[in-house]
Amino acid sequence: MINDPIADMLTRIRNALMIGRDTVEIPASKLKVEIARILKEEGYIEDYSLGDQQPFALLSVQLKYFGARRQRTPVITHLERVSKPGRRVYRGRKELPLIQSGMGIAIVTTPKGVMTASQARRERTGGEVLCYVW
Repeated sequence: MINDPIADMLTRIRNALMIGRDTVEIPASKLKVEIARILKEEGYIEDYSLGDQQPFALLSVQLKYFGARRQRTPVITHLERVSKPGRRVYRGRKELPLIQSGMGIAIVTTPKGVMTASQARRERTGGEVLCYVW
């Protein structure tokens, strides 16, 4: 049993990047699929696909690297879980963070859905800050 599935997802991605894997498989949920969608839209991963295996579905994430084969470097250099089950972090629209002077993103879950902090500011809504990515 996993107490924090979002932290588990981020840790699996972080570990796969450290050893240079091309793909990583994660037990799927709606929230994890939304996080993967945002990571793809922002250019941090190549692609993701949702399988229909039984008894539980798997989310397959294709990681993104740049550089030559021997010197390739992951696009994602840092993944940080912010809001945890023991300490939830909520921010209003004026308090949403700007990560690495705009070079990174904060993923936020709002009443209007899961989005980046910059999208939430445009939508004029706040919410729970899930993680930082850069």
